[in-house]
Amino acid sequence: MQSLQKAITSISPLSAESMKAFLEAWKHWKTQKDFHLLKENTVSDYLYFIEKGVARIYYYKNSKEITEWLALDEQFFLSITSFFQRTPSHLIIHTIEPSIVYGIHHDDFMSLADKYHDVERLLRKMVTRSLILSQIRMDSIQFESAQQRYEKLLQNTPQIVQRVPLTYIASFLGITLETLSRIRSAR
Repeated sequence: MQSLQKAITSISPLSAESMKAFLEAWKHWKTQKDFHLLKENTVSDYLYFIEKGVARIYYYKNSKEITEWLALDEQFFLSITSFFQRTPSHLIIHTIEPSIVYGIHHDDFMSLADKYHDVERLLRKMVTRSLILSQIRMDSIQFESAQQRYEKLLQNTPQIVQRVPLTYIASFLGITLETLSRIRSAR
């Protein structure tokens, strides 16, 4: 839980009282590979933090799996639309290796945000960060070559190719597995 507290503080520090109440609201799971945190067409009740492991967020399009996000050690992740709008998600979230995951329920987070101004500020900063990451990802897909996207991915998360199947990485980058193989062999 120390890494969760550190990650929270890096986004927006909380008072001792707020931090204690906030941390007490989090659940903890030790999962196996292929553990589903969110199934398609269900409401996303949790904001997650992966202490150790890898989680994949994906959806189906024309019967094909499309990887939307990969969360590795010490990252927050969620199905943002479902979590905030309380509607069924088209996304699926599962672990792709044994993982240690924390989750805070939507209702607990909102209740704590109502009670503590600094938790509300944390929530605002988390949402802002998520929007910025989404924009950066969209800009990357629109304006960078496949080679540039792969190089940036390796720069930001060098261990990803040892931990995530290449088919998921290719999908995340918006390219075919064949294109990814060509890029990798040219390096």
